Amino acid sequence: MAIGAVLVAMTCISGGATIAKQLFPLVGPSGATALRLGFAAVIMALVFRPWRLSLKGNWRTLGIYGLCLVGMNLALYSALQFIPLGIAIAIEFVGPLGVAIATSRKKADFVWIGLAGTGLAMLLPIHSAATALDYRGLLLAALAGLFWACYIITGKRAGEQHGPAASAAGMIVAAIVAAPIGIAQAGQDLLLPVVLMLGLIVAIVSSAIPYSLEMVALGKLPSNTFGTMMSAEPAIGALIGTLVLGEVLGISQWAAIGLIVLASAGAGLSSSGINREARISQAQTGVEQTSGKLSLRDLS
Repeated sequence: MAIGAVLVAMTCISGGATIAKQLFPLVGPSGATALRLGFAAVIMALVFRPWRLSLKGNWRTLGIYGLCLVGMNLALYSALQFIPLGIAIAIEFVGPLGVAIATSRKKADFVWIGLAGTGLAMLLPIHSAATALDYRGLLLAALAGLFWACYIITGKRAGEQHGPAASAAGMIVAAIVAAPIGIAQAGQDLLLPVVLMLGLIVAIVSSAIPYSLEMVALGKLPSNTFGTMMSAEPAIGALIGTLVLGEVLGISQWAAIGLIVLASAGAGLSSSGINREARISQAQTGVEQTSGKLSLRDLS
C-alpha cells in the first residue's frame, strides 16, 4: 500500500502539471500558478488552520519560505512553455540533489555529481540530439531547481519553528505574491468558469492528493526507500508527457533523464537525513514541483 501510494502521488504530480499546461493558452503560466497556489492555500488552510500560529520573531522564515514556493512553481510552469515536462522535472531535480550532496561528506557523492552533470550536459542544445530544446526552458527549469533547494532549506526551518501549519502559512504567502502576477498576465480571464474549474483540479491533483498519499507512505517506508522511489519522478513525468501531451523525447534525452534519476536515487541512498528534507518539498507542493515541487513536488 505504501509503495502504491508513492507511485500514485508521483503520477498525480506530473498529471497535475499536464492539466496546468492546458491552462497556458487561456491564462499563461503566471495565471496557472496563481490559480494553483490560491486554491491550494485555501485547502491547506482549512486542514492546518495557520491562523493559530504565533509569528513573534519568526515571521521572516515563513515569508522566505513562501517566496521560494512561488518562485519554484512560477519558474517550472514558465519552463513548460519551452521544454517537455520530463526534461523540466529532471533539471529541476538538481536542486534537491544539490542540497543532499552539499550536506553530505561521503566520497561516493562525487559519483552522483558526475552522473547528474553528465545528464545535464546531454540535455544542452549543443549537439544534434538536443537541438530541439530551448535555452529559455532550460534556464527556467534550473531556476526552479534553485528555488526548490531554497524551499527545502527554509521549509525545514519553518517546520521546526511552527510545525505542520507552516506549510499552509507558506502557501498563503505564495498565493498572495502570485495573485498580482497572474492577474497582470491573465486579467479577468482568471474568473472564467472553465479556468476556475481547471485551476481547482490542478490544486487538488498536484497538492492535496499527493500530500495525503505521501503522508501515508512516510509512516510505513524507510526514509531511504521513500527518497529512492521519489527519484523516479522525472521518468514518470517524461512518460506522462509523452502519452498525454505528445512530447516525444529522443534516445539521448531519455538517457539523460535516466542518469539524473540514478544520481538522485544514489544521493538518497547515501544520506537518509537529506531524504527527510527532500520529503518536505515533495509532500507540500506541487511545480509542480511540480509541478508541482512538487513538487520535491511542490514536485512542480
